[in-house]
Amino acid sequence: MSEAALKPKKSANIFETPMMEMPSFDMPKMEVPAAFREFAEKSVSQAKDNWEKMKAVTEDATDMIETSYSTASKGASDYGLALIDAARSNTNAAFDFCGQIMTAKSLSEVIELSTSHTRKQFEAMTAQSKDLAALAQKVATDTVEPIKSGMTTAMKKVA
Repeated sequence: MSEAALKPKKSANIFETPMMEMPSFDMPKMEVPAAFREFAEKSVSQAKDNWEKMKAVTEDATDMIETSYSTASKGASDYGLALIDAARSNTNAAFDFCGQIMTAKSLSEVIELSTSHTRKQFEAMTAQSKDLAALAQKVATDTVEPIKSGMTTAMKKVA
């Protein structure tokens, strides 16, 4: 190496750090064997194919999750509306019962109204519970179905 290459260059600005020239080294030229080149090309091609498969599976999974989410959201909304309807029905029944109690003329009539109201409310709540359970089951099934079918399809694509 020459001595000029090791000396810092003078710059016009006194605040700049002096720069040194990097020595250059000549790299020997090597010939890559054809077998290695062929192996590398096959590896790159296989990696691209695998990438495309994974990309397709990921896109399908995203669609599947979006579908499942919208189904769950609609199901939760339907379930909430069913709860509100049941609460409204029960509240109306309670107000009707209070009105009937207020107009009762005897203690025996109050007991008869109370017994009748209790029986009707028990039957109504039993029916409401069955309806809500069936709706919850339907929402759960409808929400999981896209995931189940999507995973089956995805595994077939990957395999």
